[in-house]
Amino acid sequence: MNARKDILHAIAHAAIDRALGGHATADESAGWLDEQGATFVTLTRQGRLRGCIGTLEAHQPLKDDVKRNARGAALHDPRFPALAREELADTQVHVSVLSPLTPLACEGEADALALLRPGVDGVLLEFGGHRATFLPQVWEQLPEPRQFLTQLKRKAGLPADFWAEGLRLSRYELR
Repeated sequence: MNARKDILHAIAHAAIDRALGGHATADESAGWLDEQGATFVTLTRQGRLRGCIGTLEAHQPLKDDVKRNARGAALHDPRFPALAREELADTQVHVSVLSPLTPLACEGEADALALLRPGVDGVLLEFGGHRATFLPQVWEQLPEPRQFLTQLKRKAGLPADFWAEGLRLSRYELR
């Protein structure tokens, strides 16, 4: 890991520890932590997802976004029960810092599939009240663009073959 990732990891881990009744602290003195940032915090345990909460658009200092999302991933991911204190020791914490969203200008699904960059793009799908995102790491499990987009539509609560005018895709990268 590089120094920035180490700092973000320490901040996330300390935030989870404190939320679970511990007293861990992390150095938050680096000036870049006060810049606005969007993050996702992903927790895994024994190689399996244990929580993932994030922010797609920067609206608060990076250190605050990391702490908020770390607590959210540990305690408020609706797919999982809250992390228990005894689970923290063998839970891996991963922090992803996102670039700003960029709209993907596409005329239809075939166009969208051709524009996606496997292994690089995180993708946000929006249609009406439906919304879902996959981080770039999801390409490891879904390496084909069609499969990736199909599962993203399902995650958003849409049929696998759905496409309509007004469906919007945006992409982002990890910093």
